[in-house]
Amino acid sequence: MDLPPYSPGLHKLVTLHVDEISKLTNSAGFVAVTHSILEKYELEKVGAVVHDFENQSFTISFCLKESHICIHTWPEYNQLTLDVYLCNYLQDNSDKVRAVMADYVAYFEAVIIKDFEINR
Repeated sequence: MDLPPYSPGLHKLVTLHVDEISKLTNSAGFVAVTHSILEKYELEKVGAVVHDFENQSFTISFCLKESHICIHTWPEYNQLTLDVYLCNYLQDNSDKVRAVMADYVAYFEAVIIKDFEINR
């Protein structure tokens, strides 16, 4: 079977510096902004896991029909890591991945420390 070339999707990973510690300790705020982003970009949540640590940092994973969004925060270092991956099954979602990440950077009012893009 001859199939056209296929790129499974864009995986974007960033490390951000965030001055406002409260955004690094407010898991409910991240969940709320993520729900807004999912609606804005018409992404479908399959499930989510939220874990708040004793030091008020958090880790959250959103499983999406299109793939996933994951975050881990380190308020003691004013940093977070964020991972957005959307599959290209029905369309090229590369621009959408970049837009989703830009919305998160804006939400956190963050400075990008590291920025990686992996074409799967």
